[in-house]
Amino acid sequence: MIKLEIKKYIKSLEDTDSLAKVIEENLFPGFILGLTGDLGAGKTTFTKYLAKHMGIQDNLNSPTFTILKVYNNNLDLYHMDVYRLENIGYDYELDDYIFGSGVSVIEWYQYIKKMLPEDILEIDIKVIDENNRELVINGKGRYEEIVKDIDNRYRD
Repeated sequence: MIKLEIKKYIKSLEDTDSLAKVIEENLFPGFILGLTGDLGAGKTTFTKYLAKHMGIQDNLNSPTFTILKVYNNNLDLYHMDVYRLENIGYDYELDDYIFGSGVSVIEWYQYIKKMLPEDILEIDIKVIDENNRELVINGKGRYEEIVKDIDNRYRD
């Protein structure tokens, strides 16, 4: 099965919010979103907007030092930053969350990619300049339809 890949652009926080809303409307129990991009690219900012649209009221911040933060809601959000797990991902027990009934958002997911199922939504954020980002969004399986929905509904 081949991944469906699209490119989108973010030019403002409002764009980030709009994209997060489209993705939130496609969430399901067990949803996995892998985010990658340079430091400061906007991975945590995107996750804050996604949490807002999920109805999470808590103050969301990066789990860089704790690896995982859980935000309870109708559909729980498992926010992971696995940057520090490069080459040791299997030693850290994340399976209960990755394969749980909530939504997993995994920053730096490429460091634990071997632990993940093949079918996830992947977003690579590339910094163009201070305000502009290029997103490469891809998915296969059930996530392919979500990529199509993003392509149709998110206007950059």
